This record gives sequence, C-alpha cells and structure tokens, in this order.
Amino acid sequence: MTFGKSHLELKVGAFVFIGLLILSFFILSIGGVKTWSSGYKVDFVFGFVNGIKDGAPLRYAGVDVGAVQDIKIFFDPKESKSKVKISCWVKKDVKIPVDSTIWVNTLGLLGEKYIEVMPGKDYKNILASNQVLVGKDPMPMQEVTELAKRIGMNLDDAFTRIKNKEGTIGKLLYDDKIYNELDAFIVDISKNPWKLFIKQKEKK
Repeated sequence: MTFGKSHLELKVGAFVFIGLLILSFFILSIGGVKTWSSGYKVDFVFGFVNGIKDGAPLRYAGVDVGAVQDIKIFFDPKESKSKVKISCWVKKDVKIPVDSTIWVNTLGLLGEKYIEVMPGKDYKNILASNQVLVGKDPMPMQEVTELAKRIGMNLDDAFTRIKNKEGTIGKLLYDDKIYNELDAFIVDISKNPWKLFIKQKEKK
C-alpha cells in the first residue's frame, strides 16, 4: 500500500515537473528571451527613442534578427545631456558594419516601435559584442504636428494670394491680359518657330 502511494506521488511529481518545463518554455518564447539561441549583445545610443519598449524587434535590412533586452537612461558628461542606451540581443550570424545606420522605426503610423538597422558597407569593421553605435533620433510627434501645421498655413497663404490675384500664378490665372499675351506668344511661336533663333542671335 505504501509502495503504491509512493509510486503515485512519483508520477504526480513527474507530471507537475514536465508541466512546469512546458510552461517555462512558452513563457520564455512569448517574452522573446533568447535563452535557447546563441547570439551577442550590442548597444545603441539615442537622444530620443519615441516610446520603444523591452522586447521590441531588432531588424537588419528589414529582417527580424534580434530584440531589445534593456533600456537605460544615462547622463553624457561630454554633451551635458541625458541619453538613452538600448541593449539588443542579435543572432550570432548577423554581422553589423560600424558604418551602419540605426534608427527607431514604426510599423505604420501608430504601430509597434522597433529598431531598424540599415547595413553599411565597411564589412572590414564589424560591430563586436558589447560595442556601442550611435543611432539617429526619430522626430517627436509634436515636431511633426507643428511642421504639418506650418505647411498648412503656408498653403493657405499661397491660395489666398492666388485668389487675390497676387503673384505670378494669381495674375496668370485671373488677369486676362497676361493670359491673352501668353496665348498669342505661343500661337505666334508655333507658326513662326524661326523667331526663337533670331532672338537667341540678338542676345549674343
């Protein structure tokens, strides 16, 4: 009886242990932890990262090759300002030239943020493990909004000037005299193209 009970407890324990292993595997997979794959770590430094988070993808030439593992803010005494260091895990077979371009990209307008790496050409100098590259800061949404607002205001001003018959375009569209003169000139040149050559000789 005791042997049967111990045997049952052993089976239950083994079942629980296997279940925990499977659960751990799924948790690690979902979390993007690269425990089962070999690779190396690199650091990218930015002044602004536009909301990127741990676990965000790292893309090399448009292909997923790693993930963001850690994000830290530090103070750069050389430039006297705070910066962001993003540590990324990268697959071991991916070689990143030191002249590569790195920036924070977005899937769509409001999609997921990720690190984009556009490979450089200097494959004689490859980024080694724990080396640092400086990335290009993305434009904050506030600046994008302000730029769009300024462009819209300039367009409104331009259309207003045209409606008020101001400027070359406004006069051309609304002033019949200029339009008629231009139309007559085109008709005359089409009938007498030799006049163009005469004018060129006169200029010389």
